[in-house]
Amino acid sequence: MPLSHTPTAQVGTAATAAFAPRHWLRAGWLMTASGWSANQYSSLLGAYRAHLGLTAAATTALFAVYVVGLIPGLLAGGPLADRHGRRRVTYTALGISALATCLLMAGPAAPVLLWPGRFLTGVGAGTLLTAGSVWIKELSTPPYGTAPTPGAAARRSGLFLSAGFATGGLAASLIAQWAPYPMTLAYVPHLVLVAVAALGAARAPETVPARTPGAAAPEPAVPAYRTPFRRLVVPVAPWVFAAPAIAFAVLPGLVDTGLHGWQTVYAGIITAVTPGAGLLVAPLARRLTARHRVATGAAGLLVTAAGLLTGALAVARAEPAVALLAAALLGAGYGLCVAYGLTEVAALAPPHHLARLTARFWTTCYLGFCAPYVVTLLTATFTPPAILLGAAVLALLTLATVVRSGARTSA
Repeated sequence: MPLSHTPTAQVGTAATAAFAPRHWLRAGWLMTASGWSANQYSSLLGAYRAHLGLTAAATTALFAVYVVGLIPGLLAGGPLADRHGRRRVTYTALGISALATCLLMAGPAAPVLLWPGRFLTGVGAGTLLTAGSVWIKELSTPPYGTAPTPGAAARRSGLFLSAGFATGGLAASLIAQWAPYPMTLAYVPHLVLVAVAALGAARAPETVPARTPGAAAPEPAVPAYRTPFRRLVVPVAPWVFAAPAIAFAVLPGLVDTGLHGWQTVYAGIITAVTPGAGLLVAPLARRLTARHRVATGAAGLLVTAAGLLTGALAVARAEPAVALLAAALLGAGYGLCVAYGLTEVAALAPPHHLARLTARFWTTCYLGFCAPYVVTLLTATFTPPAILLGAAVLALLTLATVVRSGARTSA
């Protein structure tokens, strides 16, 4: 009897794992919608200048308004998701994101609506990032999923986010290039994606248990995660979005002078190549994480530095093809850095603080979106190739800091 019982139990366990509902896939479209909403505007910068007559300063300011809305969304999304549940917060954020897109669609008729549209885009995207990424991580692990490690579960949200980044900008640029009413129709795919995300997540279970009214979340006696988060995650986090922001907000305008009539399409291709490369390095990120704690982050910073050096060469020679290579390297750096950060956060945070620490991570990441403005300010004193070379040196200095902190933590 014991000999026949053991195989039966093993078959039952395997069957359970094989047929476990993939709730994380249903919720994953939320992150794709977040990435899409964030990047659909980026590839339209040139089109706004051409079709609506907006100045470069106005389009850049509209880009900045997104970050202004993003920060409160990131900071509030985590605590709200811990208090009210993942589902309620993500669906609210999804509604805000759809409203923001509708305002942007009305922009050609009333340009003043672009400002609240971009602000609410940031609020919706930031809230979806924090609440959605935690929900996917929790749905990936028992009792809801079968991910082998918390780190593997956390990285899934990064993959869905990268998919939205990659496709949103490209789709918007292609529509803007050839479709009628480009500044309106370019946003229609996002509304379709919002509907798909809402339907997909409807069957995903809530992962936050109901609380007794007035009960507070348990607090750890010693917040042990703060020091390693500050030393190992915070230095890397700004590079998560500094790398792609430079790729699709700085490089195209410096190398596309010879692409007469094709600037918008070229910008869209770069916004697809950059996060697309981030998706392709996911298997490498898994192998590096298994090898050493900081290996993935170190590799991400090294590849980012290589991308910045290649970008400096592309700008110096005004070579769009070389700029595409630089964008691919910067995208790979983004993919490795975001995988590293999400893995570390999942390992460091206690369950009841996961959303809050995730919010802090994403908030620090989005500081990197200031990189294009820093580049613009520095061009008054330095040439663009020199600025990119300086950024590469800064990435290498960050690499040295993280490697040293990692060795100190492991000792």
